[in-house]
Amino acid sequence: MGKDIKGKELGKGISQRSDSLYLARFTDRNGKRRQKVFPKLQECRQWLADSQLADEQGDCAFDREICVKDWYLYWIDLKEKTVRPNTIRNYRERYEKNIAPVIGKMRLKDVKPFSCQQIMNKMAEEGYSSSTIYQARIALYNMLDYAVQNDVILKNPCNKTVKANIGKAVSKKEALTIDQQKKFVKGIKGNAYENQYLFLLQTGLRTGEMVGLRWSDIDFKSRVLHVNQTMEYRYSVGEWRVGPPKSESGYRSVPLTDEAIEILRRQKLKNAMCKIILLEWTDYVFLCRKGTPVKNSAYDTMLFKLCDRIGIPRFSMHVLRHTFATRCIEAGMKPKTLQTILGHSNISITMNRYVHTTDEEKCKEMVRISEALKVI
Repeated sequence: MGKDIKGKELGKGISQRSDSLYLARFTDRNGKRRQKVFPKLQECRQWLADSQLADEQGDCAFDREICVKDWYLYWIDLKEKTVRPNTIRNYRERYEKNIAPVIGKMRLKDVKPFSCQQIMNKMAEEGYSSSTIYQARIALYNMLDYAVQNDVILKNPCNKTVKANIGKAVSKKEALTIDQQKKFVKGIKGNAYENQYLFLLQTGLRTGEMVGLRWSDIDFKSRVLHVNQTMEYRYSVGEWRVGPPKSESGYRSVPLTDEAIEILRRQKLKNAMCKIILLEWTDYVFLCRKGTPVKNSAYDTMLFKLCDRIGIPRFSMHVLRHTFATRCIEAGMKPKTLQTILGHSNISITMNRYVHTTDEEKCKEMVRISEALKVI
């Protein structure tokens, strides 16, 4: 079993070097030693899982005349066994809608950087946002990189010259102001999802983490909840899917405030009033009156209706997480502490994406340091 530089077990075939990079290595079925270095542990584990699976299944038996479509089908089949359902869905959607129409019929060896750029350019012309174009680039890069790793092509044509930041700008998600938050909290009283909305404002959980929260994940004595899974309803197959948190850092403990504890107690009483709760849902916290979880998208749909009725700008569920983070920073919480509570692997994600300084907070800070700014 490999270990990191602090001595923590990382799993068979993975270790951390003195320069903090992670090393994955294994011996393939032909006795050849294969290894690769990564800056992130998650990427390292993913490569090792993919490579070992491909080695177990034998050579893909594809020669250099294989077309992009056939290689994609081989690649996505392997990915389905090693990555999260959400990631697979994104890969499939971007390939079928954007990649396949441009290069799907080409031979893999004939794909050049300008071919990859054509995909991005076409998406920009069709009005896609830069973030969606970037997702297509990620899918394309990963698919082609796997071909490089399997010696099907010599190098990845989706290189640094292929630009994805050419689409429509995405409006930045802003946290609710204190005034908006007060109006929202007051306006949702009595709503069927009141407890869920308030709970996100107290914990900063992602929607899928809240939906997948179980009573067994909550330690009332220690006043803490443990994030161990996420859950979402997959309309395409008509069933609930349970999966791991978004990343390794997603596995975390979140301290509970007095208000969060009270929300949980109210929810427990609410669940007790359900006429029937199927055995599979008895341990889940947030159930509707029918005794089942609420489908993830239903929360956003209700939010839009509530915002219109309350008279505040529409926002999505994720803004409640933004708002929690912003209130924490405004109250003086250390960014590193907030990072662990939100389950981010990188502190820059916490600061750049989730923490917004409101106009009111900026005014308070300027008043506080005004004396230090005087030079006369």
